[in-house]
Formats: sequence, C-alpha cells, structure tokens
Amino acid sequence: MAGLHSCFLRERGVVAAPALPAAIDRRNEVKKYALLLSILLGLFHLAHAGAEDDIKTVFDAFVAAQNAHDSKAVSDTLHDSPNFLWITRGTPIWGKEAALKRFEALYQGTWRLEPEIGALKVLMLGPDTAQIFVPIIFTIGAPGQTAQPTRFLMNQVLIKTAEGWRVSSLLPIPAPAP
Repeated sequence: MAGLHSCFLRERGVVAAPALPAAIDRRNEVKKYALLLSILLGLFHLAHAGAEDDIKTVFDAFVAAQNAHDSKAVSDTLHDSPNFLWITRGTPIWGKEAALKRFEALYQGTWRLEPEIGALKVLMLGPDTAQIFVPIIFTIGAPGQTAQPTRFLMNQVLIKTAEGWRVSSLLPIPAPAP
C-alpha cells in the first residue's frame, strides 16, 4: 500500500522523502540522548562514590579521635556551628564547644567506640548533606568505675563545608544486643 501511495504522490509532482531515513534520524537522536543520560548518570555515581569515601574518612577520623581522647582531632570533624546537635542520654547538647566540653568530661573515665564497619551505611540526602548509620559498641565508665559495653545505633548527619565534610549532628540510640 505504501508503494501505491508513493506512486500517487510522484504522479502529482509531490516529492516525499522516504520514511526510513527519518526513522533512522529519530533513532540516532534517541541514541544520542541515551548516551548523554548514561554519561551524566555515570558522573553522578562517581561524585556520590567520592563523597561517600570522603564521609567514611571523616567518620573513621571521628572514631579514632574519640578513642584517642583527642579533643582537638574530634573538633576537626565537627561542624563549627551553634546549631550542631548531639543528643546524649535524652539530653540535647547544642553547639560544638558545648559538645567538646562534654566529650572532655567523658574522657576522664573509660570512653571507647567500636563501630561495626561492615554495617556502616552512607545515605546521600543531597549534594552537600549525608547521613551515616552504623551499629556501634560504646564502652563507657566513669573514672574509677567498671566500664560497661553498650550497643547503640549511631546516626550522624554530615554537611559539606568549605573545609570539607563535618559532623552536624549525633544521635546515638540505645539498642539491644543482636
């Protein structure tokens, strides 16, 4: 039927382009857009992978500094803001300086963090905001008292600042042993 239609058009002096090249042009356009989308998704994935690695590095530094009882190194991982929030034992501690004072008091006794690194999850909430979730054992004891290991589900929100990723909030939730 298409052949009859083409003959009819030619007899009337109407020149029509064959349908096949137009279809090929549309397919080529679709392929171009699909390739562009694939490239953009690949770049997005690489950016996320890089950010996740950076965030894990900050978390590792936070844990190492905590276990070393190194307030200066802990300070370097925290967001310097009055809106920094750490909720500990049901009490909110606002601001980086207040949090550092509390850490220093805890360092007088036993204070050790042992995260289950294999269970660590980084959730990218946006290009400059992420959440970390990791089960963790806190070994805590007042000076002169026996330390008790307690399991928590650690949640941290990190934000990307001009200095790099920093912890903006800490929310350790007590959890039963597995």
